[in-house]
Amino acid sequence: MTTPSTDEPELDLLLAGTVFFDVVFTGFPHPPRPGTEVWTDGMGTAPGGIANLAVAAARLGLRTAVASGFGDDLYADWLWSVLRDQERIDLSYSQRHHGEHTPVTVALNYDDDRAFVTHGHPWPTSVAEMLADPPRTRAVLVDIGDESVRRDDWWRRCAADGALVFASAGWDSEEQWDARILDALEGCHAFIPNAVEAMGYTRTDSVDAALEALSQRVPLAIVTCGREGVSAIDRSTGERASVPVVPVPVIDTTGAGDVFAAAIVLGTLSGWTLERRLEFAALCSALTITQVGGSLAAPGWGDVADWWRGQVAATVDHDDARDLVARYAFLASHLPSIDTPRVRRAEATIARFSDAS
Repeated sequence: MTTPSTDEPELDLLLAGTVFFDVVFTGFPHPPRPGTEVWTDGMGTAPGGIANLAVAAARLGLRTAVASGFGDDLYADWLWSVLRDQERIDLSYSQRHHGEHTPVTVALNYDDDRAFVTHGHPWPTSVAEMLADPPRTRAVLVDIGDESVRRDDWWRRCAADGALVFASAGWDSEEQWDARILDALEGCHAFIPNAVEAMGYTRTDSVDAALEALSQRVPLAIVTCGREGVSAIDRSTGERASVPVVPVPVIDTTGAGDVFAAAIVLGTLSGWTLERRLEFAALCSALTITQVGGSLAAPGWGDVADWWRGQVAATVDHDDARDLVARYAFLASHLPSIDTPRVRRAEATIARFSDAS
C-alpha cells in the first residue's frame, strides 16, 4: 500500500482529458434542416471538453492542472494561450504534438437542448503516459463512464496519495447502465450523476432511493435533477440536503454540469456544510447558463459578487430577491476576502488576448 505523503500538495485539482476548440451557436429561429440555411443571433468560441472543468475550477481560485494533448495548429496556439496565460491553468503535464490538428466541436443550442458535431482523433501520447508520475493534488475529477479512464491508474495513485476523487459517469446513449460503473467507484470520495443516470445505475425508481444506494458506495453522493434542483447525502459528515435551482434566463447550457462539479470540489475542500456546497454550486451553474460558450461562460468570483449586489439592491421591491438574499446570506462573509479579477467571455471570433483586462 502507498503511504500518503505529508507534504502540502502543489495542486488543488488535477484533470485529464481532451481539449476541444468549441464553436457554440445560440438563438435559433428554428432547428437546422437539410437544404436550408439558418441565421442565429448568438455565437461564441471557447476551449471545450476538459477545459470546461479546468476553467470553472481556476476561476473559483483552485490551483488547477490539465493533462491533455494539443496540436501545433493555430487553434491549438489559441487554446494553449487562453488556458495557460489567461486562466492560469498549469499545462506542464500536457503535450504539444507536431503535425497534429485540434479536435473541433460545433454545439447547436435550440429547444432547450443541444446537438453536437465533432471531429477529432486520438493523440500519439496517452493520458496515462502524460501522468506516469502524477503530481500531488488535493482532488481529481474523472469520468468513470469512459472505459479508458477506468483502465487508467493515475487517478487511483493520486487517491492513494491523499487526493479526493470526484467522479461522474456521463450519459449512456444506449441506457444500459453498466453495473461496472458502480464497481469503479471503489476508492472515490464523490459521485455526481444526474437523476436518470443515478436511477439507471442503481436500478431504483426514485431519486431518494438512488441516493441511498449511492451513499453506500461513496461518502458523498450528489444527484442533479435539472429544474427540480439537487439532492445529496454526505455520509462522512452525516448530512443530507436538497436545494432548488436559482432562476435565471437560459442562454446556453454548455458546461453547466462542469461548473457545478468544480464548485462542489471547492466547497468540499473548503470544509463547507453540505447545504452550502449545494447552494453555491447551484448558483455557479445558474450563472454560467446566462452566457454563451461553455468554459468562458464559467463565473468567477466577480460574477458571484455582481449577482449578490444585484440581489441585495433588488430586495427593496422584490420578494424573490429577498428570498435569495436570505438563502445566500453566507456569501457576505466570503466575498470581501476573495480576489475578483475580470474574466473574458466567448466571442464570435478568436479574440486577441489584448481584449481582456
